[in-house]
Amino acid sequence: MTSLTTSARGMESLIDRIKLAAILFLTPNLMSPVSAQEKPVEVIVNWDKVARVSQTTPTLQVVVNPPLRRGTLIHDNAFKSLHDLQADYVRYVPWLPYPKLGVAELEPPANGKTSWDFSMIDPMTIDFLEATKGHSVILNFSTIPQWMAKTEKPVAYPADPNQVTWDYTQGTEFRDPSFKEVADYFARLFAWYTQGGFTDEFGVRHESGYHYWIPYWEVLNEVEFEHHMTPETYTRLYDVVVTAMQRVQPHTKFVGMALALPGQNPRFFEYFLDHKNHKPGVPLDFISYHFYAVPTADQSTEVQEYTFFAQADGFLNTVRYIELIRQRLSPETRTTIDEIGAISAEDIAQGEPGHVVKPIPNSYWNLTGAMYAYLFGELTSMGIDVAGESQLVGFPTQFPSVSMVDWNTGKPNARYRVLKLLLDNFGPGDKVVEIVQPSPPASPNPYIYSLAVVTKSGKRRVLLVNKRNRPFEVAIPNAAGGHINYVDQTTAMDPPASAKIGNQTIKLNGFAVAAVTLP
Repeated sequence: MTSLTTSARGMESLIDRIKLAAILFLTPNLMSPVSAQEKPVEVIVNWDKVARVSQTTPTLQVVVNPPLRRGTLIHDNAFKSLHDLQADYVRYVPWLPYPKLGVAELEPPANGKTSWDFSMIDPMTIDFLEATKGHSVILNFSTIPQWMAKTEKPVAYPADPNQVTWDYTQGTEFRDPSFKEVADYFARLFAWYTQGGFTDEFGVRHESGYHYWIPYWEVLNEVEFEHHMTPETYTRLYDVVVTAMQRVQPHTKFVGMALALPGQNPRFFEYFLDHKNHKPGVPLDFISYHFYAVPTADQSTEVQEYTFFAQADGFLNTVRYIELIRQRLSPETRTTIDEIGAISAEDIAQGEPGHVVKPIPNSYWNLTGAMYAYLFGELTSMGIDVAGESQLVGFPTQFPSVSMVDWNTGKPNARYRVLKLLLDNFGPGDKVVEIVQPSPPASPNPYIYSLAVVTKSGKRRVLLVNKRNRPFEVAIPNAAGGHINYVDQTTAMDPPASAKIGNQTIKLNGFAVAAVTLP
């Protein structure tokens, strides 16, 4: 995930990436005809026909941004919101725009001295690890110290840790082509949090006192943009980094690639997932990649509901293609799609001179929450392991449209509430059962999505998602006497509402996400 705040070279490539993503995921579904809804949409479930057992965990990512620093107005509420989710596989990413908040060795070792400094990195990292204690996390310190790459001159970084920069990750070649220097950096950083400290390049011991168990580590982020790595370069680097980090904590598992535009990079998957391209014994535990729906600048709020779900369908086709590659080359490797969200057209212009941030309508949070719920349901049906919503905090100049909390208060918005609804009602171990067509056969309603499961505790439950900003009625046989929990524009930023179902017909308001539990 990246931001648009300056006119630097890095920002230009990010704009190109966003525009390309918008084109990539557009599909002909935008032209689907709209017909009047004359009777309730029927969701008929064959509860005895199991299609698969779910292995999909809904979760989120936490990107390091200045508002998450201790002492800010939102810090306490934001981390409380994170803790209250009790989610697994939460991804934590200190990243390139804020070098002092994400890079622990900003200057190269020289004259017997090093620049190791965790004073600004530790507070947020420890707060994250404490907020997620008892649950699995995926750490990704995504930025290599820039001095390890070859450049014509040293790359400056802001003295102010809160000031953004987009030029930090320059250079496509590294001064140590064996990647040992990069690997040793990450191994020492890893040891700081897991082994109580480390010994630096000159044999000096640095004590941290931390002994956290970190079950997953993701190696770099969006590598086709950051340092513009080829599949060959990234795979060699991955092997060296993983080997070094395994010596620190042998049972940690690793996540590879974190591609920004998976649909444009099939060769990355073909190369990285082929075990013969790796050193013997290097694990391929997880692959990862990302998706953001992005409207064009001339699309109004009313048009975005069509764009977002059309692009989501295009992305799902990309997932199917990647799954064929994974199953053929490395079926034991799992998948985390660890950045799922939408970037508004307004955010694309946020770096332009004189730009004024416009308020984001509350309906937007419900729209993007519904899109995430739809993708979660489809990824569950495909057998994807982790579906990670992006991201806990965004704010003006830093992609506010991706935020899951109010950047002024740290209180949850509807995107957060949808994730909480999914975590409380669906997850690994559920039996996904067949939804059948009514008799006589009728065309399925393209605007209401449904997923039916029998939960691990034996409850019959249906996920419903309204893809449109208008109400629909949904009929589920035998639902009378059951319960519905839902997030929609009437619940807004509040927790999901709950109601008893009087009969089998349920009204879904615009962009509603609901969990219906049968009696």
